[in-house]
Order: sequence, then structure tokens, then C-alpha cells
Amino acid sequence: MSIDFRALAPRWLYFVTFTVSGFAGLIYESIWSHYLKLFLGHAALAQSLVLIIFMGGMAAGAWVASRYSNRWKMPLLAYAIVEAIIGVMALVFHQVFDTVIDTFYFSILPGISAPLLGSILKWSAAALLIFPQSVLLGMTFPLMSTGILRRYPTTPGGSIAMLYFTNSIGAAFGVLASGFWLIGKVGLPGTIFTAGLLNIALAIGVWVMVKLDPAPVAPPIASSETKEAASQDISTLFLIAAFITGAASFIYEIGWIRMLSLVLGSSTHSFELMLSAFITGLAFGGLWIKRRIDNISDPVRFSGKVQIIMGAAAVLTLPVYASSFEWMAGLMSSLRSSEGGFVIFSLGSHLIALAVMLPATFLAGMTLPLFTHVIMKSGAGEKAIGRVYAANTVGAIVGVLFAINIGLPMMGMKNLIAFGALLDVILGLVLLARSSDARRVMRLAGGALIGMGAIVPTLFVFDIDKNLLASGIFRNGNLDFVDHYDVAFFEDGKTATVSVSKWRGGIVTIATNGKPDAAIYFGEEDSVALDEITQAMLGALPLSYNPDAKLIGVIGMGSGMTTNTMLLEPNIERVDTVEIEPKMAEAAQFAFGERNDRTFNDPRSHIHLEDAKTFFSLQNDRYDIIIAEPSNPWVSGVASLFSEEFYATVKNYITDDGVFAQWLQLYEFTDPLVMTVLKAMAPHFSDYVIYNTGDDDVVVIAKKNGRLDEPDYSRLLSGEFREQLKRLDVETEDDFRVRKLAEKSTIEKLFAFFDVPANSDYFPFLDLNAGKARFGQQRSTFLSNVSSSPLPVLELIHDEKLDLHNVGLDGIYERVRAIKKAESIFSLIVDGEPWNDASEIDAVIQLTANNLRLLRADCSLGDNEYETLKMWYRVAGATMPFLDRERASNLATYMSEPTCWEGVTAHTRDWLELIQAVAARDVNRMAQFGTAVVESEDMPEDTRAREYALAAAMLGYLETNQPRKAFGLFTAVGQKLLPERYIHSDYFVWIREIATYEAALMPQQNAPGELWLKTRIPEEE
Repeated sequence: MSIDFRALAPRWLYFVTFTVSGFAGLIYESIWSHYLKLFLGHAALAQSLVLIIFMGGMAAGAWVASRYSNRWKMPLLAYAIVEAIIGVMALVFHQVFDTVIDTFYFSILPGISAPLLGSILKWSAAALLIFPQSVLLGMTFPLMSTGILRRYPTTPGGSIAMLYFTNSIGAAFGVLASGFWLIGKVGLPGTIFTAGLLNIALAIGVWVMVKLDPAPVAPPIASSETKEAASQDISTLFLIAAFITGAASFIYEIGWIRMLSLVLGSSTHSFELMLSAFITGLAFGGLWIKRRIDNISDPVRFSGKVQIIMGAAAVLTLPVYASSFEWMAGLMSSLRSSEGGFVIFSLGSHLIALAVMLPATFLAGMTLPLFTHVIMKSGAGEKAIGRVYAANTVGAIVGVLFAINIGLPMMGMKNLIAFGALLDVILGLVLLARSSDARRVMRLAGGALIGMGAIVPTLFVFDIDKNLLASGIFRNGNLDFVDHYDVAFFEDGKTATVSVSKWRGGIVTIATNGKPDAAIYFGEEDSVALDEITQAMLGALPLSYNPDAKLIGVIGMGSGMTTNTMLLEPNIERVDTVEIEPKMAEAAQFAFGERNDRTFNDPRSHIHLEDAKTFFSLQNDRYDIIIAEPSNPWVSGVASLFSEEFYATVKNYITDDGVFAQWLQLYEFTDPLVMTVLKAMAPHFSDYVIYNTGDDDVVVIAKKNGRLDEPDYSRLLSGEFREQLKRLDVETEDDFRVRKLAEKSTIEKLFAFFDVPANSDYFPFLDLNAGKARFGQQRSTFLSNVSSSPLPVLELIHDEKLDLHNVGLDGIYERVRAIKKAESIFSLIVDGEPWNDASEIDAVIQLTANNLRLLRADCSLGDNEYETLKMWYRVAGATMPFLDRERASNLATYMSEPTCWEGVTAHTRDWLELIQAVAARDVNRMAQFGTAVVESEDMPEDTRAREYALAAAMLGYLETNQPRKAFGLFTAVGQKLLPERYIHSDYFVWIREIATYEAALMPQQNAPGELWLKTRIPEEE
């Protein structure tokens, strides 16, 4: 019985196979970008290199296939072999990459004295990591196409178009699946491993289909040996056309991605959405031409029309793009900050990208099948497939190189798109001129009118408001404030678009791709921009921990204020500031000249336009201080500067006694994201301390070896340092101390509460989730809220040597405001008037304080004893942690003295004793009376009061070295009084988690809740 192979393995099965091949192929491109940005240091550079090498390899592979396809009897079997090799190489890629990157950074680059040579070697190694697989991937399209055309010779043009569609649509889904699902599930190693398994499965499937085919060997589609000169000219013309349209298409892609980054944001997910939209347009262009390609009477004329319309459509994307800001504003305003909202935001972003790209990419998708078909019909045979593919891909490489290195920096986004459109229109006119149509002169005139009629008005009449371009609409969804600033600087750099905006109120901001990176206030009033103190503290705090520092490294330019602050120290010999984007340095000098003068003019300051990892590895210097102030971690590529691998590397460039400082945002962030960064840092630095510089920013100071010494703040409060910090309301040593949040020893006790991994380059938890936090406008509160809690948690846990009464009270930090508020309440109760502006006190507390003052005067407890006590507890929470011990105790005594308290219940008396103990920081009495309060049958229903009393008791036990009692109190009483769903405050979680951790380390048997405790703390801890 004979087997009907076409029934067993119909042509559509090969199309499905090639869809999966495209899916895996774009996983490679996406994952290689992730890997190589770890090697090269910047996402834009890595994406560009991957694109160039990926396409260069594919061009080489296609050329090889075109040259030797006639010699292969079974191209489908060759295809299977190629897929298998690709798969095997993918299975070992991670191990090879890991070995290469370690060898380069720790062995090769440190031994090279010539930076240029080091860069050449590194870029060469990066290329070699992906070039062999790229060559093999380039062979797949010609091999599969040749095999299909030999086995199914009817409608060859339709077959090529369908293969192009299936491979492209698979690629579009592959990049989305990789970025939005696979990396989060299995990390980079698992994702590339998955793609490798897919390739191997494809190889096996195709091998089986070929072996089951009773007639697998088909004769090659031979080229004509006696081609006419006209046919030869057509073949050459269309190879050139394939090159030009490839260059134009990728000029569009680079331009569109940069443009859309200003609308969608420059996160990794945004890039993946844009890439998917670009490929989707190509895919459906191929699908549309499939049913028509074999019936086109004059393909030369048709190709000319396509090119002209494509050029017109490409340049007309600019008005469409201008409207996309309104679309994003509407999308953002209609969405909730939720997981579902982020999904809709991603879908909406994809639709916006499609609206901009689809018309031109749809037309571009027709060109490769169409040109291949024309050359095959001219007598080139199946060799045409590989040749056209290779020419198109080489053109794409040239387009990418031109766009990044010349087009964007010298021409800008609008002119770059117009230049690409001009290439397509001119190509279209040339093709129309070569057509056999008798009316070609009229068609030429019409084509010129359409093409230039679109390009010229758009180029010379249409413009996009720079205020709109710099708006960062993807962050706030609000265009109403666009008129409140003027864009003074707007330049397209190689890696980002940099802008400087001068706001009406006097603030000047510098932004990359619409995302502000630094702001400084230049107004006449005595005020500062919110992040100025962060920039100054980044420069000042590390010096207080390493006062003998001579050599400083700064990662990231920002406004240049951090480098400028460091240079206020006369003993520093050199500051190396490393910035990847030249336009950033240019904009910073333009915008902030009087505030960063030393950064650009001090002979000790050296600005290096390089990737930080490469720079440090090539210098062979070790720094006394390295400061990292990159952009926000949701920006593509930045999360790798907050990873285990980065910390493991950067510490090698720090002296044995050196320190590392890093800025970390709390805005557009979450508590788990903060913890994933600190978990990544913890194994690589022996000690660190965290400072709040404002409500939304922290600075981490880490030491490579040993414990951090006591900081010497005094050196920062004299000379030019004093003048700069005074402007920022930092005038005493206590103004530094009040901002200290936590030490490593405390933070590590809190890790168990957050079920998140340490951020890793290979398992990029931060990169995958930071974009969601940005969209949701979330804020991390776990660290900063404890500083303003109703108990003196930080003061007791860290044994703070802080004079609260000596803290300057004009700051922008929440704890400072709480101190100012407490002083006012003290004065209001004791003196009858607030110490300063009563607006510092919220209405409820002000009313409560007045009532307590009246109560003390006439002892009118009222009908409800507890309601009166609750007023006192509320005021105590707003005052006791923020007054020095003497004043806090005086206030507590002042309120507890009246005889009207003498007849109260024992429970109320315990509450009064507890508040007095907190005021005096008497930890033994805090434990005693806090326990009495929570064990009382009269414990109120108010969950915040329960939190306060239980936390005070547990804190007392912790500070008297009795963590088992603290933990036992929570498990025996607290879980009943305060179920998890009723825990409101971060400070309570701190105390509970520290008690849990320390109790687990105590050598004692079977304390209450032992089983629950063991589930919280790993055995090795």
C-alpha cells in the first residue's frame, strides 16, 4: 500500500513548522539582547549590536544557502540539520556566555593597557557569541523555501510569501512570549533553553516528514544558463532594490522605536511591544501578497508603486505619531492602577505602535517575497531566494548603522524618517522607469507627486511641539501641564533622546526619553527641587565614611551635581564620571552650569563617554569610592546596575577599605522591588547603611570589607561643603543622623517577610516588575514609614545618638516634618500656642491636643474613660518618638499628673505607664506595661491601638535581648488580637520580623509558635 505523503504531511504542516521556527528565532534575538547588554553595558547598544550581528549572520547564511542550494539534494533535510545544530548551541549558550564574561572582566580586560584594544576584543567576543547561530538562522528561510518550492512547485510566489508570513508572525509572538512570560517563569537561561528545545523538536519533526516522504528528492529549480541581458539587469536591479528597501525599513524601525519611546516609555516591555508591532506589519504584508503575487502582470511596475506608497506612508507616520500623545493621555486617564490596568496599558501601547508602524511595514512586508519572485522569474532559479534575503539583510545592517551613528545624532527623528522615505520613493521611481508600461512617464509623474507630495509638506511644514515630545506622557497621562515649561535643549543621541525643560516656577529638569533624571531649582525664592538633596547627599555621605578618599568613580552624569559636590573636597585627586550618552553630558553642562561648574571645569574632573562596566574593567584602577546614580530601574537595561552580578563585579574596582554608594528610588517602586535590590547587594558587601534623603529616595552606603566606621559628618559642615548643604537645610550632624534608616544587620532580618529573589541579570525580577510599578504610580513605604512611626523604632533598634531638638526643621523629609509637628503639639498643650505655624498640625490632632489641654485644666474625663485615653494615645504617637527624651518625658508627666487620672481602671493606668515608658525610652517598662495592656481583658477593639501596645511590648523585649519573649507574646496573644489582615503599619511588621528572626537564632527549645517560626526562617539561618 502506498502512502499519500501529501495527506500525511501537507504543505500547511511545513508552514506551521516555520511559524514555530520564527517564534524561536525572535526569542534568540530578544534574549541575546538581554545577555549582551550585560556584557556591553547598555540596552540600546546591545540591541543594536544584536540586530547588526543577527542580521549580518543571517545575510551570510542566506548567501551560503543561495550559493550551494543546487548541490543539496534534500534541502528540507539540510534545514532539519541546521535547526538541530541551532538548538544544541542554544542549550549550551548560557554556560558559554557565563564563562566568556567572567574571563573577560576578571582576566583579559584587567591585563590590557590600551582601552581601545580592550573594547575591540570585547565587541568581537560579543559578536562571536551569536554570529554562528545567526548564520545558521539565516540559512533556514532559503532552505525551507527551496524545499517547499521543489516539493510543491505550484504557485511559487505564494509559497514564498506564505513562508515569510508564517515565520514573521511566529517571530512577533516570540518576542512577546519571551519578554512577558518566559523570562519571568524560567529566566534568561531557561528561555534560551526553551528555544533550543523547540529547534530540536522542529528538526526531529521535519526529519521524520522527509523520511516518510516516498519521493524526498526533487530536482533543483535551475537557473537559466542563457539569461538575456534584460533579465540579468532586472535581477541586479532587484538585488539593489532589496538592499535599499532593507536599509530604509530599518531606518524606520530605529526612528520609530526612538519616537515611540517618548510615548510608550523606554522600558524593556515597551521595546518588545514596538518590535512585535514592526514584525506584525511585515508578516501581514507577506500574507496579503500571497494570493496575488503569482498573478501580477508587471511585477516591476507593481514593485515601484509599493515602494512609493511605502515611502509616503512612512513619512506620514509623523502626523500619526503626533496624535499618539493624545491617545496615550486618554489611555492612561481611563485605566486603574492595577494588574488588569497594566495588561490593558500594554495592549493599548501595542495598538499605538501598530497605528504608527502598520501602514509602512505592511507594504515593506510585500517586498521580499515580491523581489524574490521577480528575480526567480528572470531566470535566477532558487538561488534568488538566498540572494534577495542576503541583500535585504545587508541593507538592514547599513540602515541600522546609519540611523544610530549618523541619522539620529545629526538629523534627528523627523529628518531620519523623511530620509528613509526619500530612499523608498526614489527606488520606486527607478522601478517605474524600468517597467514595460507604455504609460510609465505618466506613472512616474504620478509617483513623484505622491511621494514628494507626502515628504515635502511633512518635512518642511509639519512639526511636533518639543514640549509635547518631552512631556513623559507615559508616566502621568496628563497633557495639561505641557504649557508650564519650555524645552531649552532637545537632541537625539545614539542611545537616547535628551531634553532640558525650564519650568515656570524656576525648576530646570534634564530628561532621557521623556523621563526626568535630575532637577535643580534656579528660582529667586529660598527653595530647592525635591531631588537636589539626593544629588548632594550622594556626593557627601560616602566621604563621611571614607574621609581619606582620593580616587572617585561616578556612574551616570545626571545633572552633574553629585560630581560637583565630591569636588568640593580639596583632598580628592581625581573624579571619573562615566556616562554612556554624550548628549547627556552636553545637556547637563548647558542646563546647570553654575551648579556643576566643577564637573566640567575642575582639572580633577574627567568625563568618560563609555559604558561603566567596560570603563572600570579597562582602567586597572581601584577606587576609594564608587557612586552609582543610573536612571530608574524600569528603564531598559538599567536594572542590570542593581543586580547580583553587577555588585559582584563593581566591588573588584573598589579598594579594600573603599565604599560603594547607590541611589535607589522609592517612587514608582514597591517594597518587594527594594528588597530584591538589597538582597542582591547583601552577599557582596560586608556592611551597608541606608539613608533617606527625602520621602521618595534613599542612598545606600556599602563597605567592601569589614564594618562601616562611624561617619565623620563634621568635615561636611565646613567650608564650601557647608554652604552647599546649608542651602538644602542640612546644617548640623543631626541633620544627617535623622535621615539614617537602617543597617544591613537590621535589613537582613526583614528579608524573610518578602518572598522575592535577589535581583539577577539572568533572572531579572527587577526589570520584569519595575515597569508595572511605574505604571501603577506605586510607592515603596516599608523603609521610610518606620522613620515616622508612633514608636521610636529607629532610635532604639539602631541605638541612635541623635539630638532631635537639634534637627533643622525646614527640610523636605517626613521624619523632619514629624519632629516639627511634635514641637508644635508640645507647645500647644503646654503653652496653649503652637511652637510655629499651626498648619503643621493636622486638624484632628490639633483638636485632640486642645481637648487634652482642657482636660488637664478641669479633669473632665467624660462618660467614656477609654475615649479620653485614645486622645492621649493619638497625641503620644505624634509626639513621643519625635521629641528628645527629656521633653517627651516632661509632656508625658505633664499629662499624667492631674488627679483626674487617679480613679481610672488598671488597664488605663497601664496605658499611661506605657506611654510614659515610651517617652523615657525605658525599654524594660515598655515590655512590662505593653504586655499588661495586651493581656488585659479590656483591650479595645481599635486595631491601631492594639498594634501600638503590642509593638511597644515586643520592642521592649527586643531591646532587653529577649527576642523569644517578643516572639512568644505575638504568637500567644498578638495573633488573636491582631490577625494578619488587621496589621496596618510597616513599623509593626519590622518589629515582628526582627523578633521572628532573632528568636530563631536563640538556643532555646519549643517556644510558643516554634513550628510557625521554623516555616519563616530557613534552617541555615
